[in-house]
Amino acid sequence: MYKKIIINETDHETRVALLEEGTIVELFVQRGDELDIAGNIYKGRVQRVLPGIHAAFINIGLEQAGFIYVNDVATQNDVEFQEMFIKIEEPDFETLDEKEDDLANAFKNSSWRIEELLTENQEIMVQVDKSPIGSKGARVTSHISLPGRFLVLMPQSDHIGISRRIEDPLERDRLKEITLSLRKENYGYIIRTAAEGIVKEKIAYEMAFLTNMWENLQRKYKKAPAPCLLHKELTASLRAVRDLLIYEAEKLVIDSRQGYESIITFIERFTPGLKENVELYEGQEPVFDAYNLEGDISRALKKKVWLRSGGYIVIEHTEALVAIDINTGRYVGKHNLEETILKTNLEAVKEIAYQIRLRDIGGIIIIDFIDMEKKSN
Repeated sequence: MYKKIIINETDHETRVALLEEGTIVELFVQRGDELDIAGNIYKGRVQRVLPGIHAAFINIGLEQAGFIYVNDVATQNDVEFQEMFIKIEEPDFETLDEKEDDLANAFKNSSWRIEELLTENQEIMVQVDKSPIGSKGARVTSHISLPGRFLVLMPQSDHIGISRRIEDPLERDRLKEITLSLRKENYGYIIRTAAEGIVKEKIAYEMAFLTNMWENLQRKYKKAPAPCLLHKELTASLRAVRDLLIYEAEKLVIDSRQGYESIITFIERFTPGLKENVELYEGQEPVFDAYNLEGDISRALKKKVWLRSGGYIVIEHTEALVAIDINTGRYVGKHNLEETILKTNLEAVKEIAYQIRLRDIGGIIIIDFIDMEKKSN
């Protein structure tokens, strides 16, 4: 399947669209005024410890304090490596804590109390796990992870994890042996899918790069005042290169010269072989118009999405969850009501799956199907 990335970049907004055979399937929008800080690393200061809910507020220099649960506070012998592995390498999966209520699970499987780990005014290095939403501050963790193309460095762990998408046992053994032979300081690593078939020299280069990044972070942490930003996550355009162009797309088209030059610099540093896959769009009409994407994007931003049959779905975002309601709308069917409802529900299932991917919806999703009488339906 031919995949292409189209990027529209302005001073105030970046839009990234992933196309499969010409049809938009994923859309990412990053606005300059949005607090999209997931992945950023800060030197924070403990503002308040809350023993009652096994959590604490961390001042990271933003308007709203970050929030950390006891299980997200790193200790020498208590690193949730498997949970982090799932988050980084299998983004479509959710961890147990994300599927269930945060407060109900905050103290689950932890042998520590929050007041034993953190005290007010204590300095701590944290990474943003979830950006602020509405009145809720960022969720942060002190389990730091630094992703690269082939590896993810987990400096507070000594485990080696391998992507489940690498299925060949011999290749898994080869990659694990390479990683063990190269690593220093007994740092933990996740071996990503893109590492399959990669020679030792390239893995060694990336490991050295990530290790150097971590050492620089530690030096910066020692000197910098709290609170402050230590490391900023990649822009939407560079994340598209790292997460899409490297792994699955054949072509990337961007309409900003500054963005194009930034991507080329990034590629020359990490993946020079992909340079020919990047194109600067210089056409007269806007790049999204040239690829007929504006209609799909407009549709993706609306609460109500019409189905081909005449039914529709309504997508509502709240701070706690995403609710999706299905309605028959103008569709009355040709036979009986039960058949009409079944057809609408089935059509809605396909559209909802598409919309979840297109809108990058995650977390708790509740779907209210139209009630049916027959058990077989």
